[in-house]
Amino acid sequence: MLKTPLCDDLGIEHPIFSVGFAAGAGPELAAAVSNAGACGVLGSGGQPAPYLREKIRKLRAMTSKPFGVNVILAIRREGVIEACIEEAVPILVLFWGDPKPWVNDAHQQGIKVIMQVGSVDEARVAAEAGVDAIIAQGFEAGGHVRGRTALTTLLPSVVEAVEPLPVIASGGIATGRGIVAALSLGAQGVSMGTRFVASEEAFIPLQYKERVVKSRAEDTVYCEQLFDVGWSNAPHRVIRNRVVEDWEAAGRPAIGQRPGEGTRIGTVTRGGQTTDVPRYAPIMLTPEFEGDIEYAPFWAGESCSLISDIRPAAQIVRDLVREAEGIIAGMKAT
Repeated sequence: MLKTPLCDDLGIEHPIFSVGFAAGAGPELAAAVSNAGACGVLGSGGQPAPYLREKIRKLRAMTSKPFGVNVILAIRREGVIEACIEEAVPILVLFWGDPKPWVNDAHQQGIKVIMQVGSVDEARVAAEAGVDAIIAQGFEAGGHVRGRTALTTLLPSVVEAVEPLPVIASGGIATGRGIVAALSLGAQGVSMGTRFVASEEAFIPLQYKERVVKSRAEDTVYCEQLFDVGWSNAPHRVIRNRVVEDWEAAGRPAIGQRPGEGTRIGTVTRGGQTTDVPRYAPIMLTPEFEGDIEYAPFWAGESCSLISDIRPAAQIVRDLVREAEGIIAGMKAT
């Protein structure tokens, strides 16, 4: 059976986590992943605290299994972490910032805290802050990328640095074979974003999901700064689309000189409020967006090379587990 000590610590059956990719990772996706025995993670990016509370309560009504809520500390909305703590979510997944101010309050509510990092030094700081587990994010990952080291190098280094704290691998993983590779490098679990973007339950436009399926690693672009309106100095990886192509054709100009800078590409209506979306805003595309999606970011990692279809999230989990267990059984038989 595909199980690690971390599974027992968190009360899950399989050491697989979906990424809480902002509003695209809604209750439906998180519940489907958790109900399949893995750990679904609800996204909070860009959502006000009252709206997030509704999502947490909806998710709780859809599953009795453990789940997480992702909060990006650098851009969190006011009251979001407090809402997670007051709602006593089972797991709080933090990224891009210092977890220390929140660990004690979370632990007092029985909440496990997991911190995603991009370097060994950041992992050590998180461990000293008292988190319960670390996510080591490799350079191959999609969305916002904290470090510059490949997962195969970063992961064993982080495992050694924070031992015996459990470490979860993230970046470039989309198959059972990838899970086995991560476990062999010392991980106790894996966190997958791009694979679950291409799931039926992801709250994402179909065109975006189809682009993930059609793309390969070579179609992704790592940018030091491109989609940075409202969040600067946050490198990221996206699939090349029209807005990226226009920027590249212009010679990758710096901020203030990019094509169409300052123009509006559409609107997002959420919680009854409609807001304008400027070009180069780091939004997560959802069906709430109205406009030309070719000018919005298609967050995705290099693992898009390994994804060939859009499936129900529960089926993704089952297929991953079956493939990983088959590989492990085969290795034991040789």
